[in-house]
Amino acid sequence: MLEKYLPRAEFSSYEDFIANYKLNIPESFNFGFDIVDEWAQREPDKLALVWCDGSGNERSFTFSEISRLSARAANFFSGIGVSKGDVVMCVLRQRFEYWITAVALCKLGAVIIPANMQLTAKDIEYRANAAKIKAVVCCEDSYVISQMEQALPRCPTVTQKIITPGSREGWTCFTSEIAAMPDDFARPRNIKNTDPMLIYFTSGTTGMPKMALHDFTHPLGHIVTAKYWQQVRENKLHLSWSDSGWAKFGWGKIYGQWICGTVVFATDLDRFAPQKMLELLEKYKVTTFCAPPTMYRIMLAEGMDTYDLSSIEHLGNAGEPLSPDVFGHVKGILGLDMSEGFGQSESSVLIANFPWFAPRPGSMGKPAPLYGIDLINSDGNPCDDGEEGTIVIRNTNATGLFKGYYLDDELSAKAFAGGIYNTGDVAWRDHDGYYWFVGRDDDVIKCSGYRIGPFEVESALCEHEAVLECAVTAAPDPKRGQVVKATVVLNKGFAGSDELISELQAHVKKLTAPYKYPRIIEFTDELPKTISGKIKRAQLRRESAGE
Repeated sequence: MLEKYLPRAEFSSYEDFIANYKLNIPESFNFGFDIVDEWAQREPDKLALVWCDGSGNERSFTFSEISRLSARAANFFSGIGVSKGDVVMCVLRQRFEYWITAVALCKLGAVIIPANMQLTAKDIEYRANAAKIKAVVCCEDSYVISQMEQALPRCPTVTQKIITPGSREGWTCFTSEIAAMPDDFARPRNIKNTDPMLIYFTSGTTGMPKMALHDFTHPLGHIVTAKYWQQVRENKLHLSWSDSGWAKFGWGKIYGQWICGTVVFATDLDRFAPQKMLELLEKYKVTTFCAPPTMYRIMLAEGMDTYDLSSIEHLGNAGEPLSPDVFGHVKGILGLDMSEGFGQSESSVLIANFPWFAPRPGSMGKPAPLYGIDLINSDGNPCDDGEEGTIVIRNTNATGLFKGYYLDDELSAKAFAGGIYNTGDVAWRDHDGYYWFVGRDDDVIKCSGYRIGPFEVESALCEHEAVLECAVTAAPDPKRGQVVKATVVLNKGFAGSDELISELQAHVKKLTAPYKYPRIIEFTDELPKTISGKIKRAQLRRESAGE
């Protein structure tokens, strides 16, 4: 399959990769027809998806089955009035119906908005009205349905409510409806590469969430994500931990993986449970695995070394920077280097550890091809090695990069001002070309004239035996403007005290410049996280500010 889109797939070095990676993009690419249906025609019994939930239920799907079920779903959506360009929100967790629905909407030329399980009625109302959503597809979850039913009376563009797998008064049952539909769906001829396919709502620290718009070529941008960063293997199981409502799902559980012919492993659990995750990795013999660093840390504390994880051949991490201590502990158990990757909802992988060079613990790696990654300083000039700057993309036409913010020309123009896309993420580059994350520009702490990146302080804290995980944020201070605050979860056997606070502060002073130490340390039983495992730093900042 890859040969259709990547005339040359093997490279002798990173330099060869950057210079000679080229995509062959058809005049009209459609992931549903050109990947899913093509695999079904080439290899009807080729495995596409292995799914399980927390209750012992399990199902496997071939590409032929995904092809047939998505055709039925496309016929269903068409029959209820969903057509090209219509926007559909999906709140499906990791139900297998998500893959069927996503492929069906792609075949139809409709626009999918993945949404997560934690949305409130207010969130749903804003999204539905901002994006002019026509239909919602929800899993049978009491919280999700209750929030939807509170919000939708105030959402005049929503005309269809679809539930799966059960039934409910006022809702259409997805499962029963598609069962009665035809097995084939004719390919529309009016879908262009530049048409909208996918919208991610992405939040900043100010204002309402933005709608990052991707077109029909976006899945091809994830070839680099899957093949060269996650290093998926054809016909082997790949697991990326993510709810379907997050961009990480698009990175790790559908697009690049199926283009490369790997088998997606889906774990539809209520929440991340380290023991259950380790049991699944062992039971299903997963070959490639990707998760946020926080989850690796929790699995280590659970006893990763007591499970047989010898089937794993590659480990990836993303969502947050990887601290060197986690890198070292995991390597000590599995004998594998962890490969960090960096990107946004607006992109495919931008910077990562690729096969041609050894990862450096704590580094994001080196730039992916096609994007033209650079660092610029506050004056807009390219940064020297060792100088902190903002990560920018110079090739704004790169396949995989978003096309702007949906229905917001002003915000789109601002995002691409000066002919570049400014990611808002701060990093520095060493003399060998490795990039090192400092923080979101919003996350960088400005204390008494110093700029302090939270990741370095977190890494130092996590090297102390008492610390299981932590988050470093800014707290307002009348004299210094901001000070460093650490919110800390302790390992079993340790208790928070004034003495431990002093010990942790002294520990950080030894490992970093002394001015970076956390002047405030709070202990907590649990850090607030998204379903995908990322720490909600914005929430911690708001709490520190008394909001």
